[in-house]
This record gives sequence, C-alpha cells and structure tokens, in this order.
Amino acid sequence: VQLQASGGGLVQPGGSLRLSCIASGATSDVEVMGWFRQVADKPRERLSCIWRGDKVPYYADSVKGRFTISRDYAKYTASLQMNSLNSDDTAVYYCAASRFGSSCLNGTHSSAGLYDYWGQGTLVTVSS
Repeated sequence: VQLQASGGGLVQPGGSLRLSCIASGATSDVEVMGWFRQVADKPRERLSCIWRGDKVPYYADSVKGRFTISRDYAKYTASLQMNSLNSDDTAVYYCAASRFGSSCLNGTHSSAGLYDYWGQGTLVTVSS
C-alpha cells in the first residue's frame, strides 16, 4: 500500500487547510486510517483515526472541535479538514494506515508503531 498525502502549505492564524491522503496498491488491506503530525525532536503525535466499526472517529484533545477526519471507502482516500489553525499546529503532517481492524477509540491505534503504511508527510506552517 502506498499513501500519497497532499494539501499542506502556509496559512495565517485562524485559517483553514484540508489535507488529503490517497491510498493505492493493496488497499483492501487497509482497515484504519489516521493522521499524525511531528515537530522536530518530538514524538509523532496522533491527531485523528477512523475505522468503519466506530460510530465516531477519534480526535486528540489538541485538535478536537477544530479538525475533522473523513474517509471515502470507495475511493480509498482520507481527508483532514483543519480549521482555526494556530502556530502550535505548525508541523509535518502524515497520513497512516493500519491493517489491524480495531476501534480507534480505545487506545489500540494510539501508537505510531501499529500503523503499517505511511505517507511522505506534508508541511503545514501557520504564520502571519
């Protein structure tokens, strides 16, 4: 499975961006898709995770109410709509996919190590 992420860029504080991730290859293997971000010298932070077996997606407290994840199972895509961006959101954003089908809400997919496939990362810079 290959993941291609796009949509990053420079945005002013308070602005919005939409990240997209397209999966190709053995897409039938993908159960869970998620978004992470990383700032230099810090661990990769899980932001959101979506699995068809959950009623709602998972969101980290840092983005809850501002970010919205969506997934098109027919097109093998996942998107992250990011609103009310601030300087703390500046990071490289990664989409990720896991072959392990399990809830995103119980901590199972909290670790980056549980994801099998990663996109190349897209830089989001929030600055005036």
